[in-house]
This record gives sequence, structure tokens and C-alpha cells, in this order.
Amino acid sequence: MKRPVVVKALGGAAALVLAAGCSSGDASSGSTEERPRTPPSASASASGTAVAPPAAGRVTVAGTPTEGLASPWGLAELPGGDLLVSSRDERTVTRIDGRTGAKTPLGEVPGVVPAGEGGLLGLAVRDGWVYAYLTASSDNRIVRMRYGGGAGDRLGPPEPVLTGIPKGFTHNGGRIAFGPDGMLYAGTGETGDTGLAQDRESLGGKVLRMTPEGRPAPGNPFPGSVVYSYGHRNVQGIAWDADGRLWAAEFGQNTWDELNLVEAGRNYGWPEAEGRAGEKGFVDPVAQWRTSEASPSGIAYARGAIWMAGLRGERLWRVPLSGAERSGDPEAFLEGEYGRLRTVLATGGDRLWLVTSETDTRGTPGSGDDRILRLRVE
Repeated sequence: MKRPVVVKALGGAAALVLAAGCSSGDASSGSTEERPRTPPSASASASGTAVAPPAAGRVTVAGTPTEGLASPWGLAELPGGDLLVSSRDERTVTRIDGRTGAKTPLGEVPGVVPAGEGGLLGLAVRDGWVYAYLTASSDNRIVRMRYGGGAGDRLGPPEPVLTGIPKGFTHNGGRIAFGPDGMLYAGTGETGDTGLAQDRESLGGKVLRMTPEGRPAPGNPFPGSVVYSYGHRNVQGIAWDADGRLWAAEFGQNTWDELNLVEAGRNYGWPEAEGRAGEKGFVDPVAQWRTSEASPSGIAYARGAIWMAGLRGERLWRVPLSGAERSGDPEAFLEGEYGRLRTVLATGGDRLWLVTSETDTRGTPGSGDDRILRLRVE
């Protein structure tokens, strides 16, 4: 694989299709959200105050501190700048030194049952707890584990936070993050059972909002429920902009992947609508992509834009924002240079971490895969 230093936006055939850019449908059946990788032609929080994005973006690969990761999925930053990364299939959490990239295993998380797109997925850190979204024998669930954060510390036993999220071989969602309001948010999938997305009694195909203990958050739109928005197919990216607006990326089926501005109680259309439908009662995406160009997993906000990691698309998308709207066309970076891209994490200013996903059974792993990249963006 090539290892560029500075990458400028792609043009021509890789540019925006209509409203933004790419998607993730299975070319044969349309049933899975992450498609087998085609050979290359070659998440979760706001960072700082609102910054007017430049007309054209720029990505600099500042380093590759960590290599040799197996099926990495979730990524969270610890106080002090070190990272925690989950292995979907090995069920482990590893601490990564934020300066040197050195790896320290923290142990295997009990109760994880990896299969297909399920396993040990998203991570979040808060007040001495490590939160994890995982696939268990009967459901997807969120647990939390005590972690002191010192040298030699191990993860404590998992304590349930929220159980009963539907599980499937595909479409398990899995991204979790704490919002500016201190509440825990989760993106879930409809497991291939499309009716779950419109069923407000189900936790599948939703964005969920809860207290750190797993109770329905104050102000949720449906009394007594952790459901915050519905009508989603498979949400694996959530992030907040500098003004506290919530954004989510989700896999489409055969036509459009989506970036949505998520608001309480709104219906995002699946399975009746995929992409921009203009139908009453459904919220249209702010940006959309053809299925060959994205398969969006994690997203992050930095320098006035949403940055979105693409799996099948094997590229990092930049979506410049002006308030609740796009201020320009999406731009693609790193196409085909590092293979499938799973998770992106903002750590302040112009800095992002980016996690590749070549060892997830759908990539073509090479020497060094999988890896964490250090990026500078504008």
C-alpha cells in the first residue's frame, strides 16, 4: 500500500453523486451493510468551537503509531491522550500509547459472542468506566467496566447498562458515545428485519439516548423509552458538531448511504425511504452516497466538517457544514491507500485518529494491517 504524506480531494468519477457521495448495499442481495471489498483502483464528539470550513479540505497523514491490530472496531480516548481499541472478533480491549503506539492488552470482555458483523463493537470512556457495545448470546447490549487507567490496571467485570437490543448476523449497529449533555447515545441496526426500524417499541434501527446507568434520559421524545430517533437501517457513526447538533451515518441497502442530522422523535424513513425521498413524515439526509463509494462506519467532527470513514468505499469523506446544512460538496481523501476504514475519532483542533478494517473478513489484509493513523485535517 502507498503511504502518502498529504492527500488532496478526489475529483472526477469519485466526486459527489447528486447530494453527497456513497453507500453500502450488497451487490447481490442488498441484505448486508458491509460489502466484500472490491480491489482498489490504486464517530464520536465535537472538537472545539465552530470553525468556518475552508472551501477545499486537506488531509495530512502525520504518522502510523500502531500496526498489527486484529478486527479493530471501537476507539476511545483516555484522559492524558492514550487510546482504547476493541477487537470485534477477539473480544479484547487494548490500550494504545498515544505518543509511541505501544500496545498493552487489558483483557478479554466476558460474554461476547462474535459472529458476522457482531462482537465487541463500540467503546466510550467516562468517570473511570469503560463502556462497550457488544453482541451477547441473546442480544446486543451495552455494558460498563471499571478501569483505573494506571499501569498494570485491568478491566473490571462487565455490568449491564442496557440489554435487549436486537442482534443479527448483520446490521448490529454498535457505535456509542457520550453527548455534550452527558447522556450516552447508541446507534443500532435492524438486524435485517426491516420492520424493526419503524417499531418504536423495538430498540433496533434506532438512535438511543440514556443516562450513564442506562435509564431513559430526561427529555426523551417517547415517555419511558430510550428511543431518541427511529427509521434507521444501521447506524455505526455518531458525532456532535461544535454547536451540539447530533449527526449520524447509516448504511443504505442498494442505492444510498446517508449522513443525517438527528433530532428527537424524528422518523428517518427506513424501510419506506432510502436516501432523499421527499416524503411527508420522513427526514431526508443532509448528504447521500452511492453504495459503491462509502459504507459509512465511524464519523467525527473537526474543523467545521464531518469526517466519515468508508468501508467498501475505502476512503475518508469530508462534509463541510454551515449550521445544520452542508456548505459545500463532500470531498474524498485516501481512496484505496489504506483499504477499508472503520473508525474516526476527533481529539481536538485539527487532529483525528483513523482506524483501518482490513482484518474484518471482508478486506484484503496486507503487511501491518490493521493500523491506527494519526491525521491532521483542515
